[in-house]
Amino acid sequence: MAFPEEVRKLIGDELQLIQFGGIPKDAKIFKGVGSGVIEIALKYDKEAYRCIQAVQLGERIYILHAFQKKAKKGISTPKQDVDLIKQRYKEAKELESHEKTREH
Repeated sequence: MAFPEEVRKLIGDELQLIQFGGIPKDAKIFKGVGSGVIEIALKYDKEAYRCIQAVQLGERIYILHAFQKKAKKGISTPKQDVDLIKQRYKEAKELESHEKTREH
């Protein structure tokens, strides 16, 4: 499912801020996955959107997952989404490690 254009723009603005060393006001630590993983939570047109990313992996920003929150109550991210985020975090760390060894 594609995000609405305005949501993509808002998330893009937040990611650009991170690229230049800033911290978005909508960002918070995403616990239980790994070091440096943050969540950007946006509300748009009465819907909630999430962008989960890992920073501090070399000079790259890895987007681990982006999704529209479906639950109307409760704040926890569904286990299926958390499992996907964990898998992608592991893959990002492996990729970054591979890139470092390639540079030397």
